[in-house]
Parts: sequence; C-alpha cells; structure tokens
Amino acid sequence: METSREREPQAGPVPQDRQDMPIGQVSLIGLGAMGGPMAHALVDAGLQPAVWNRTAAKAAPLAQAGAQVAATPADAARAVTLTVLAGIEDLVDVIDRPDGLLAGWRARGIASPILVVMGTVPPADVQALGQRLAAQGVRTVDAPVSGGVAGAVERRLAIMVGAEPEEFAQLAPVLRTMGTTVEHVGALGAGQAAKTCNQVVVAATVAALAESFRLARAAGVDPAALQRLLGGGLAASEVLAQKGDNFVAESFEPGGLARYHLKDFASARALCSAAGLTLPVTDAVAAQFARMVDLGLGDLDNSGVYRILDARDPEGLA
Repeated sequence: METSREREPQAGPVPQDRQDMPIGQVSLIGLGAMGGPMAHALVDAGLQPAVWNRTAAKAAPLAQAGAQVAATPADAARAVTLTVLAGIEDLVDVIDRPDGLLAGWRARGIASPILVVMGTVPPADVQALGQRLAAQGVRTVDAPVSGGVAGAVERRLAIMVGAEPEEFAQLAPVLRTMGTTVEHVGALGAGQAAKTCNQVVVAATVAALAESFRLARAAGVDPAALQRLLGGGLAASEVLAQKGDNFVAESFEPGGLARYHLKDFASARALCSAAGLTLPVTDAVAAQFARMVDLGLGDLDNSGVYRILDARDPEGLA
C-alpha cells in the first residue's frame, strides 16, 4: 500500500478567477513536512511566492520549481505572509528578530500586511499576538490546517480560518490552492479553537485504533485483515487511512510527533475552563499521550501511543 511519504506532489486546480489571485504578493515561511507541500501548491497555482526556511537547504526544490527563495524572513515579507511553524515561540521570532517580518514589511512599505498563522498555536496566544501586531498596522488571521502530510501533498487540506469577513474573502483564493475544505469559522482565534476540536478527534481516534490493533494481536486476529475490515465499515476514517499501515507494521516513524498533542490538550483544557465544560474522553486520551512522552516516546508518530499498550514493561520499549 502506498504511504504518504511515497506520494509525489500533484498540481491542484488553478482558481478560475485570476483577478482574485495576489500574484507576487504572497510568501510562505516554514518548509517542513507540511509547509513544503503547501508552498509547492502556491507555486503550481502561479502565485510566484517568496519562501524562507531556517534550514535553507529545504528551499532548494522550491527554487527549482520557480519560487523566490528569501535569505531572511524580512526578505520574505509580502502583503500576504503565510507561516507554517511549530509553535508560538518560532512565530514570534520570525516576526520580531532584527531581520524579521516587521522589519521587512517596513522596508517594503507594505502598510497593512496580512499575517496568516497556519501552524497550530493556542487560541489565546494568536489573539494576543494579533492585538499586539494591530498596533503596528498588521492584520492577523489564523488558518490552521488538518489532513496530515498526505493532505498537504495532495492539495486536500481542511483549513479553518479565523478572520474578519473581508480578510477571508481576500485570502480564500490563496487558501483554496492548498485545501479542498476552506471554512470561515469566526474571528481571530476561532480557527485555532476549531483546530483544537479537530485534534481532540484525531488524538482520540489514534488512541482507539492503537487499542483496537493491540487487542486484535492479543486475540490472534491478522492486523492486516483488521485494517481492511475497519476501512470497509463504520470505523473507517482518514486517520485509519493514513495511520493504519503503522499499526500493521508496528512501525511509528514520525509524521505528526506525539508530543505535539500535549499543546492541543492544553488548548482544550483552557477552552473547557472558560466554558465550564468537562471532557472525560479527552482527559483520558491526554493522560495516555502524557504517559507516552514521560516514557521518552514523544518523538514517535502519534500512532506510537500503541507502544505503551504492550503487556510488557513499556519502559523497556523506549
């Protein structure tokens, strides 16, 4: 079965209304497992993006494809700047450093740029960042994504956008080059809240699949047969489609790192506290991932939560 790492980028459809496309005015910062394919989607759509990555070598394929490779974040500052970074600390760094985005926007005379935060950060953090940047004329939009590496490569991400209506209208043609489901879910921070809801489902599904495959092995059921059966019934899901091979092979090389879920659970707890809710399933799943990280397994793929279910001493598996 083909894995997500074996799939080659495929050009997505170019939006018909070219007048809505800000050609030469878009950049993307962060060319990791998700950001790289997303940048290729911008190139394939003819947007002529600028790109920057802390490890410059990752930009080489994009340079060959026609992207403008920037030497610094400042050089990558455009009217629409997308960031695909792992955490709020990395995001703040590329904004505030001496050769960062703020300096670049000023140098280019871009009076009202839009910063699009596509990495996953806590809703409160992106709201605080937006408030601070607004005082300097920067509009902030959060647009986290779901779909995994396969979704990014195949241009079928789900993109959850927290923005003002006019900002969403301006950005939608750009975002639709990368995703098939692009939804305006509310004001700044609502995108990250929606992503938290998404991650609650992803983490719980991964944990349930791990238990299912572990139980199958204990009962003498062929894991490959179970994978086919689950995929053909009500238990089918995108998580199973992307992670099923991991459980069959008991191989958990990282795609989405397990430890990243801890910040998702922290965001969920903050939202729950504000709303006066309790989420017992989420709490139980959070405990499983916290245990996984405590055992030194946090850099495995999130499907590696399977490893802590072994009847043997899990500490011996680290």
